[in-house]
Amino acid sequence: MSQIKTTADLFPARWHWRNLFICNLLAALLLASWLLPITRQLWDAFDLWLFHWLNAPLATHPIWAKTWAVGNMRPIDAAVGLIMLTTIIKSNWIFSGAQVRRAFYAFFALLVLLLLIRIALFDQALKLLHWQRASPSLKVEGAVRLTALFPGWEQKWYLKDSSQQCFPGDHASVLFIWTAMLCYFARGKQLFFVWGLTVLYLLPRLVAGAHWGSDVFVGGLFLSLIAFGWGFYTPYVAKAQDLLERLTLPIIQILAKLPIVRNISFISGR
Repeated sequence: MSQIKTTADLFPARWHWRNLFICNLLAALLLASWLLPITRQLWDAFDLWLFHWLNAPLATHPIWAKTWAVGNMRPIDAAVGLIMLTTIIKSNWIFSGAQVRRAFYAFFALLVLLLLIRIALFDQALKLLHWQRASPSLKVEGAVRLTALFPGWEQKWYLKDSSQQCFPGDHASVLFIWTAMLCYFARGKQLFFVWGLTVLYLLPRLVAGAHWGSDVFVGGLFLSLIAFGWGFYTPYVAKAQDLLERLTLPIIQILAKLPIVRNISFISGR
């Protein structure tokens, strides 16, 4: 499960029934803990505690407030996505140069599956069962709004600190997919780096009150467990990789003839 794997067996096309069962079981237990009245009280208490702990200092610490206002801007989301992508396609870090293209295709395939599950299945459950809710910045009395502290940033920089439909945490589900895939292969300082980035990237929406804690740790994690289980522990990722390799091969062959570009590991396979 490290870099000693060859490109061929990086994502083998086979069923891992035990791991698939574990992912689905954990997802089911997590969602059940949020739905059952007794354990829901614990989640609600956790949500309020986490929100007050992270959000209240915004009112009295200007540097803290400005830091998380910047962290909640859309350009920062794009930068985070770029960093996530770089950790996958940087050769000889987690994946070798020969593996980075297939690793990227695997991540892309998992994101597609996550989107399908979110739109085709989970969105329908949200509507039918009325699970949707507003974010804590709109519901909790005394909530500190970053858009109030920094007027004008919302329009200029797409600052986001609220949502009328905050469950589940979509950013969190993508982040958890990335984390799960990299942690499957990462070791040592790589693991520390991945988990450090995960925590850092989860915080902006929580500090701003755009999401409750359970939006992230129930909704986002539930979606990522389902998508990761059915994508990673079935032949899906391997088949999707093969398809993407065939579809993009003509483009890769053209790019491989261009100076500078042909030296990129994603193109050269080295």
